Amino acid sequence: MIIERAKRVLNIEAEAIQQLVERINEGFVRGVELILACEGKVVVTGVGKSGIIGQKLASTLASTGTPAFFLHPTEGLHGDLGMLERKDIVLAISNSGETDELSQILPLIKRYGNKLIVLTGRSTSTLARAGDVVLDVSVTEEACPLGLAPTASTTAALAMGDALAVALLEKRGFKKEDFAMLHPGGKLGKRLLLTVRDLMHVGDELPRVYENTLMKEAVVEITSKRLGVSGVMNEREELVGVITDGDLRRALERHPDLLERTAAEIMTRNPKRIEADALAAQAVQRMEEHAITALFVFDHDGDKTPRGVIHLHDLLRAGVV
Repeated sequence: MIIERAKRVLNIEAEAIQQLVERINEGFVRGVELILACEGKVVVTGVGKSGIIGQKLASTLASTGTPAFFLHPTEGLHGDLGMLERKDIVLAISNSGETDELSQILPLIKRYGNKLIVLTGRSTSTLARAGDVVLDVSVTEEACPLGLAPTASTTAALAMGDALAVALLEKRGFKKEDFAMLHPGGKLGKRLLLTVRDLMHVGDELPRVYENTLMKEAVVEITSKRLGVSGVMNEREELVGVITDGDLRRALERHPDLLERTAAEIMTRNPKRIEADALAAQAVQRMEEHAITALFVFDHDGDKTPRGVIHLHDLLRAGVV
């Protein structure tokens, strides 16, 4: 019984969304064009469950390149309508189209001359008649067996709002990089914005020894810098090799006198490298490709003197991985 009821709810809501497909018409196009031409913000408003959908839609619009915010009509009646500017567009959501609070702010919207886009389940309602664009989000039935709780109707409004947001995103040419700029704290933002330069170790944190450095000193350098690696430099301060924890373990099997040998005898030549301005995500890719955990960093591809080093742990801590 529970499973059957749940499936019925999902089928009703899926059908509500499917019915919207046939309603994407010139009115929808007009709504997109109005928002694209707007010199201000999209002010989304609604009460109750419609208000919650409105908050989500305002957030989606704002995060995909269309400046927007949510204005609760009740608060608007008590001063917050001061947030509304004449150059803004109002997007009102109401299944009945007769919500008292919305009806009360309609005169001010009209007086200001704001364009009004309406998402409603009743195209003959007061709100619909006032709209410059009306998007029909009516449903055949609610998923609630009592026919009272907004369920399919809020799903339809949410889906239509998402369709608007995505259409606007595409018309604006909004890209992953733009999304990342608006979501710097998210994983995508970190992958697309953080560079190797932002995370690399520099100065005294850069582990380095020279070709003639004895391994007993090299081990101290590797251990003290806590990166599991040290660069090996020649007399011109050019990177000629690296020594890793793995190199030490392998060398111990071959050289009982390891600590008395020089870094040049133990190092791995032609170490993998990356440029400082490369994306941190590229550093992850290169480490995975070569099964390593650290890269020495250079200002430019042709440089021979490293400016820093980046470790997989740095990328993990930054949330890039």
